[in-house]
Amino acid sequence: MIDSFTTEQLGDGLVLHVSPEHRFGTDAFLLAHFAAARHRDLVADLGTGCGIIPMILYKKYRPSHIWGIDIQPQAIQQFSQSVMDSKLDKVLQPLCADLRSLKGLLPFDSFDLVTCNPPYETAGSGFLSANPAHQIARHELCCTIEDVCQTASQLLKTGGRFCLCHRPGRLTDVLTAMRRHRLEPKRLRFVAKDEHSAPWLFLAEGKKDAKPSLEVMPTLFISGQKGAPSAELREIYGLDSGKDVTT
Repeated sequence: MIDSFTTEQLGDGLVLHVSPEHRFGTDAFLLAHFAAARHRDLVADLGTGCGIIPMILYKKYRPSHIWGIDIQPQAIQQFSQSVMDSKLDKVLQPLCADLRSLKGLLPFDSFDLVTCNPPYETAGSGFLSANPAHQIARHELCCTIEDVCQTASQLLKTGGRFCLCHRPGRLTDVLTAMRRHRLEPKRLRFVAKDEHSAPWLFLAEGKKDAKPSLEVMPTLFISGQKGAPSAELREIYGLDSGKDVTT
């Protein structure tokens, strides 16, 4: 199986193994940038897939320890191989588990930051891929947004942060689920292709047991003049002016 993986070079000696079943897109980079882990943070990434978000968080912010949790064995195999090849086994910890059943596997009320790039579609909606891995990643078959928020709340200490990305059509579902599970929405940012387009994504942060007060941040535009990547997107990717953004 490892022979079927391809390798992405992330810089600083970090490598990430991807496959047709478990790969990544722009939303992972946007979420990692939005979450901005702190140096001493204990972090958990729910539904980590190939492990792209933990790898970016480590590269940019160097938190103390990051757990990457996924229910799919191949995803964790890919992530584990990336951790081994990047020599990060003392900092990054892959865990194959159902995020709804983490009691006894991870310490509750202990994490500083929980991130999640969840399935965007509800069960029974949209086009269902023939690939089982894609079904789980895109539809709420193994977990719902309620499950994600409940687990994030269980893991986080008081004042800990939960950051996720989602589609604008699910904004009400997400914010109400966060509040139901003691994750008070604190920051919200929409992402659009350009200033003429409606948002296609939003980024949200909730803080456990915080007081109500929501900051709506300026929209993040993916494209700038003549359709080229915007300056902010290039900064998020850490690109020089002569390189292209690959999603």
